[in-house]
Amino acid sequence: MRSREAPRLVFAIGPFTCDLSRTPLALRVAVDALAGFLEDEGWAIASHIALSTLMSLFPFLILVTALAGFLGSRELADEVGRILLETWPQQVATPIAAEIHRVLTTTSGGLLTVGVVLAVYFASSGVESLRIGLNRAYDLEEQRSWWLLRLESIAYVLVGAIALLALAFLVVLGPLIMATAIRFAPWLEPFERFVTFARLAVTFAVLVLALVIAHRWLPAGRRRLVEIAPGVAVTIALWLLGGIAFGHYLAEFAGNYVSTYAGLASAMIALIFLYLVASIFIFGGELNQAIRRAR
Repeated sequence: MRSREAPRLVFAIGPFTCDLSRTPLALRVAVDALAGFLEDEGWAIASHIALSTLMSLFPFLILVTALAGFLGSRELADEVGRILLETWPQQVATPIAAEIHRVLTTTSGGLLTVGVVLAVYFASSGVESLRIGLNRAYDLEEQRSWWLLRLESIAYVLVGAIALLALAFLVVLGPLIMATAIRFAPWLEPFERFVTFARLAVTFAVLVLALVIAHRWLPAGRRRLVEIAPGVAVTIALWLLGGIAFGHYLAEFAGNYVSTYAGLASAMIALIFLYLVASIFIFGGELNQAIRRAR
């Protein structure tokens, strides 16, 4: 495990050296975070997170479907899928959403009952991959028992599933409440378009809350909110920019994936997008650690 308490000021790239001691602090911190990302094998960890996330997405939604069926409304599971994919580029989200809808509408009740335990376990593997990445980023060595960590990851999965179902219920209920309010108060009709804005706001709030929880409590030790705020903010900003850039890239070169991967094109596009997302996620942790060293 790498342990570096002081920020690096001199960087060597092949025969070239770069002295950053006289550069602005923000640049030194950013370069130090990038160096930490490379030293901690950030690209390899990001690929692990991307694959684990893609593999755990469907088991997680199967769990959500089982819970939604227990509550008496399978439509809530579809809504959870839409919330999870709301911020994805359309070219990535559309084929994945189609597959999610097929899984949620064709899975039998017996399969959900028998496979819910396995679904929880496989979904928790995605949480474990995030823990590994953040422990590397924060220069931490995990001391807790593996079974305790797995139970904690399962708890995160269950709480996340219930919380997303509650949010989905509010999202589904919102337009009905608005339509009823307009019926009795027609002057509210101009505000109906704000329902779409509220939906995006809910998705954004879920994203920020998930990042805060991941950085504060997932890796070993505990961090204050002020210590993780820079990494969370930069992660959100880079995710937005990365999503826009990746969407434009797919608009131009999506055909290359189809000709190369044939029927696996949708899965490969989603995997590459998740690889980009995971790399930015790890860099957010490295940035927080670089700021701590600079202080």
